[in-house]
Amino acid sequence: MGNHGLCARTCGGVPVCGYLVNHLDGKKVLQWAIAAFGVFSLLSGLAWNIESFIVFRAIQGFAAGFITLLMTTLLMQITPANKLGQLMAVVSTPIILGPIVGPVLGGAIVSGANWHWIFYVNIPVCLLAVILNHFLLDSFKPFNPKAKLDWFGTFLLAAGSIGLIYGMMKGSENAQHFFNAQMITFAVLGLVMFVIYGFYNHLRHNETVLPLRFFKSKHFTAANIGIFLAGIASNGPMLLLPLFFQNTKGFTAVEAGLMLIPQGLGMLVARPTIGKLIDRMGARPIVLVSLAISLVGTFPFVFVQSHSSLWWIGAVLFVRGIGIGGLQMPMMTDIFIGLEKQDIPGASVGQRIIQNVGSSFGSAVVSAIVTAVILSENLSHKVTLFANHLTTVVKAHAAATHTAPSASAITNIKEQATHYGHHLLDLAQLNGYQTAFLVSCVVLVIIAFPALFLSSKKSKVSA
Repeated sequence: MGNHGLCARTCGGVPVCGYLVNHLDGKKVLQWAIAAFGVFSLLSGLAWNIESFIVFRAIQGFAAGFITLLMTTLLMQITPANKLGQLMAVVSTPIILGPIVGPVLGGAIVSGANWHWIFYVNIPVCLLAVILNHFLLDSFKPFNPKAKLDWFGTFLLAAGSIGLIYGMMKGSENAQHFFNAQMITFAVLGLVMFVIYGFYNHLRHNETVLPLRFFKSKHFTAANIGIFLAGIASNGPMLLLPLFFQNTKGFTAVEAGLMLIPQGLGMLVARPTIGKLIDRMGARPIVLVSLAISLVGTFPFVFVQSHSSLWWIGAVLFVRGIGIGGLQMPMMTDIFIGLEKQDIPGASVGQRIIQNVGSSFGSAVVSAIVTAVILSENLSHKVTLFANHLTTVVKAHAAATHTAPSASAITNIKEQATHYGHHLLDLAQLNGYQTAFLVSCVVLVIIAFPALFLSSKKSKVSA
């Protein structure tokens, strides 16, 4: 749920950020965003009740939306078109460290400290970032000072994004009835907001926060469709893997984090080469090869067992990391092909919103799949039948020997029923994880279709 909430908050901040970089020095906007993220991380840790916590987290989420968007937008302004792939490789390398360091650090915090430190750990990082930003980053001229803040368009995009994300969350919370009344209501409201935005954009002749004329470019459209689907194929398993290690292997949070290191290393190893290949070959061949590698590193989890070798799992995760590492970066690069400098903020807004919705959709879908599989097993009924069977056997033995069932026999029945229930739950969870990984594989195959419309060295680069 935290991930959905963060995405909903960042969806609201992204369009406003696009306006600010049109009118202000991007360096200063970035400094204030980092500082705000640090301050409200501190306040979130110090929150004295749930109301203050929600307010502080909301503002922290807006600041996070600014930071992630600014990182791409500002660097795109100064990077030559033939170096976009290498830029993405450099910029995303620190992000790749997240899957390596994040799970271990997060597990250590959860295991050895209280929840407040989840927020306090951000403070020294923010301080260092503000200092480095001040001394090392050059100032940026405003992208488009004549642009006006599209309040109504911003409201429609934010409301549409939040409606879809919240609807997915309500669906995943009730996996047995995923398409429940709340899920349908909020999802439909979100879609209605996007439809209204389409009419509004037409009436404003594309003078909006996200001009829909961008979608006339096959590269822009294909890349955003691919990014949305990649959020399902990659973000969903990212959520599943720690749970798999903890629930089927009995690992602690720290141990589960350590098991994810091979995947992070695979992503880290692939990045530098992929960045150069994008500039040399275009996005299409890189994405198609990355999809194939991702399938090789994901499909084995459809058959993974609780007793599967950790060395084998680590090797598969390393391969998966290489594939996933080359999946989204080429598509994010293709989004900006053929765009004018003043169009970069609007394109970044669209890309970020689509990525947020896709990631949240992926998390909701895999959560719903796992929960639905577990519920379909009807565990309580099976345990009851097992306990009744044991009780019948004990009573039959007691009747044959003309004695009453002993207290130890009744206790033994309860213990065996409990053990049997745990065993069934473990099997149901494993089946749920396998099914969710299978869905991820199917989505990876589907991504190949929009990938065919991405750029290649033989295609003409045009908007």
